[in-house]
Amino acid sequence: MRSGVIAKKVGMTRIYNDAGEHVPVTVLQMENCQVVAQRTQEKNGYTAVQLGVGLAKVKNTSKALRGHFATASVEPKAKVAEFRVSADNMIDVGAEITVEHFVPGQKVDVTGTTIGKGFQGVIKRHHMGGGRATHGNSVSHRTHGSTGQRQDPGKVFKGKHMAGHMGDTRVTTQNVEIVSTDADRGLILIRGAVPGSKGAWILVRDAAKVALPANAPKPAAIRPVAAGSAAKNEAPATEGAE
Repeated sequence: MRSGVIAKKVGMTRIYNDAGEHVPVTVLQMENCQVVAQRTQEKNGYTAVQLGVGLAKVKNTSKALRGHFATASVEPKAKVAEFRVSADNMIDVGAEITVEHFVPGQKVDVTGTTIGKGFQGVIKRHHMGGGRATHGNSVSHRTHGSTGQRQDPGKVFKGKHMAGHMGDTRVTTQNVEIVSTDADRGLILIRGAVPGSKGAWILVRDAAKVALPANAPKPAAIRPVAAGSAAKNEAPATEGAE
C-alpha cells in the first residue's frame, strides 16, 4: 500500500485524445508535497506518512506546528494529511513527491469536500417532483408530502428525505482515471469531475478496488535533490572536518 498525495483543485477543462474526441478532465496541482512525519509500528502502533503541501505564513502558523515543521526541516505547510502505508513503502521525512507518483490510465480514489449549497428544499436536495400547480393547491407547490404514518408508528423515521442543509460534506469518488500528468507544471489530469470547489485541497490515493499498475513507482516518485542543494547541506560538515 503506497502513500497518496495532496493536490489543489485548479478547475475543469477538456483535452483531445488521438481519435479527436474531447475528454472532460479536472486539473489538480501539487505544490511542494513533502513528507512531514512518519508513523511507525513500534512507536505509534501503525505505519503511515504525514504529508504537507503548499506554503503557509509563519505568523499564521501555531507555535506547536512551527516546531513540528522545524523537526522535519520543512517550511510551514498550508495543508497536512496522513496516509496509511505498508512498512516497505515508507518514505523518508523531507522527501518531495512528484506527479509521476501516478501513471496515465491508473485508477485512483479522490476525496474532497463538496461545494456548500446552504439550506435547500426537497426538490433541489432530493429531486422530488413537488405538488400540483392548480386544482386547489395554493401554498404547497414545492413542499414534500406526508412525512409519517398514523398513530402506528407515530413518528418520523430517521433519514426521511426533507429540506435541510445541502453540500459541504466529505465525499470520496472511487475508480476515477488518471488521464495524464505534467511534471514541469506539477499537474494531474483526472477524467471527469472531482468533489470540491476551485482552490480546495484534494486527497488522491491508489484505487482500493483496482490493482496497482506494474509500472507505478514504489515507494513513491521522489524528486531528486539538486546538486547545489546537496553541496550546501554538506558544506558545514566539510568545514568542521578540516
